[in-house]
Amino acid sequence: MTSGGRLARRLGTTDAVAIGLGSMIGAGVFSVFAPAAAAAGSAVVLALLIAAVVAWCNALASAQLAAQYPTSGGTYVYGRERLGPWWGFFAGWGFVFGKTASCAAMATTVAVYVAPAGWSRPVAVLVVLAVGLIDALGVSRTAAATKVIVACSLAVLALVVVAGAASGRFTAVAPLEWVPHGPYGVLQAAGLLFFAFAGYARIATMGEEVRDPARTIPRAITISLSVALLVYLGVAVLALGVLGPQALASASAPLAQTAAAGGWAWTGPVVAAGAALAASGALLALMAGIGRTTLAMARERDLPHWFAAVHPRYRVPHRAHYVLIAVVCVLVLVVDLRNAIGFSSFGVLLYYFTANAAAITQSRARRRMPRWANALGALGCVVLAAALPVTAVVGGIAVMALGLVVRLVSLRLRR
Repeated sequence: MTSGGRLARRLGTTDAVAIGLGSMIGAGVFSVFAPAAAAAGSAVVLALLIAAVVAWCNALASAQLAAQYPTSGGTYVYGRERLGPWWGFFAGWGFVFGKTASCAAMATTVAVYVAPAGWSRPVAVLVVLAVGLIDALGVSRTAAATKVIVACSLAVLALVVVAGAASGRFTAVAPLEWVPHGPYGVLQAAGLLFFAFAGYARIATMGEEVRDPARTIPRAITISLSVALLVYLGVAVLALGVLGPQALASASAPLAQTAAAGGWAWTGPVVAAGAALAASGALLALMAGIGRTTLAMARERDLPHWFAAVHPRYRVPHRAHYVLIAVVCVLVLVVDLRNAIGFSSFGVLLYYFTANAAAITQSRARRRMPRWANALGALGCVVLAAALPVTAVVGGIAVMALGLVVRLVSLRLRR
């Protein structure tokens, strides 16, 4: 089905929560604590709480907006409706370029854990193709596969907690015991850790595919974010106490090392498999969310209208999806994505800045939170984005500026 096709409402609250958790659990928990500890030291838990506060404000703003605008596209739609077309494009473009980088990072993470030496990039391509096929078969299959992946990931994280706690090496660490880069380092760590919370956006972008969206989307966002925060806090405190802040900062596989601290050698391969599975789950949900945002932007002609097609059988934006698969495959083959977390966080923070700005303009009858919370969320997004590594900030500004210039030229030509 081509332009004008509608997506099917097949998802309930449990499905939406699974997709949100699938995007968060694994998007950062298996990899982000080491670079965060390198920036914040023993204050990494404080950085996690700062990231959670910003994410919570963003989540409530997204839920409030999604209840009023239950359609695909998330903040791209909210920005257009509340602030104007340019703001919508600003949010949508930030989401697309940030999360496309995230897709490549997740595929590379899977390959690093499971591929033989020297085969990481080819294996990453195979991962993208396999996950892309699951997404292309329809959102119901995406939700079903994500539920299984989330359950396995949580089981592996439980193993890490049990093994680390049983090691007898846990020592409470004072928050300010070792903070190598001061307040700036704490804020930078919070910006990096925000990457691990960004999955609830997938729920809002799928507003056209959930049943009773005004009720389902706010509930699913709140539940998935709360569960993720509890999991992250438990894992962060344990890893910091077992390994110590300096060892955590230099760890290549912090959760595997935390689990192995008790002398259980078999936990290493199990945690590696869990990390690969969790990253696959994040990739699954990421690709679905990007496709829906691209669909919404194409419907408004902010991207080529060709992308607005919906498959007549599987009810997915198949053209946008296939192009995304191709782009991510190219990225994992030619780009070093070790700094992709910072680049992705920058784009997503701009996306949520727009969400908070849009939520501020809603009427009292539509509000679920006070305006000061929206303002706090917007300010938090700006501060965390500015505190990210310089390469991420400069690269993000350049890509954002390129998108805005291309849209301006396209509008002039269309006129």
